[in-house]
Amino acid sequence: MNLWRHAQAASFIAALLVCLPALTATPARDKSVWNYDGGIVLVTDGSIADGPCFRIAGRVSAPKFFDNLKRVDTGSGAVFRRGTDTLDTFPDQLTLGFIVHDHPCSTDLQNGFAHGYLTRQQMRSLKLDLYWKRGVELRRVSGVEPKYFSVDPVATHPVGPAIALQERLVWSYEFAVASAGVPLTDSLVLIFRSADGRIAARVAARM
Repeated sequence: MNLWRHAQAASFIAALLVCLPALTATPARDKSVWNYDGGIVLVTDGSIADGPCFRIAGRVSAPKFFDNLKRVDTGSGAVFRRGTDTLDTFPDQLTLGFIVHDHPCSTDLQNGFAHGYLTRQQMRSLKLDLYWKRGVELRRVSGVEPKYFSVDPVATHPVGPAIALQERLVWSYEFAVASAGVPLTDSLVLIFRSADGRIAARVAARM
């Protein structure tokens, strides 16, 4: 990997890990106000059958769309507002960016990685599907364009005698998602499936 590509990947990963927006709620007597500055956070854990576990972390964003955007929950339902404006639908296009990296399968530090670490072959075997979810209905997203992808090594620092270590990696993804006319009450669902159709990970970007 040349220095430019490494710097680009490092910048992408840092933006997702460090700058993930914090979704906050401010309770009131009869309503809650949720702030979406920066976008919608995506975080979930997944696993390969009889194999390693991993974490997905990312966000859904769009230039200026989520700035000062709030959801106000009242007894009559949710209302989305930016200042004095009321919004009903997403912008024409969203950006979905996320990373996938190793994560312990348990809180036991000695056995958390007993099933090893994610390999290139295991990740290649997974199929990614995107859906819009309304209630219990899932409909496949149309108009998804890959914008960025990289696989980058994670620096490791073994303690004690030098030994052969399994390669540890982080996968970075970015997609442009067509979203014109999609109601803000719909959720963008990301599903990784194994070759046999099992769900390895599922997470929803929900307003």
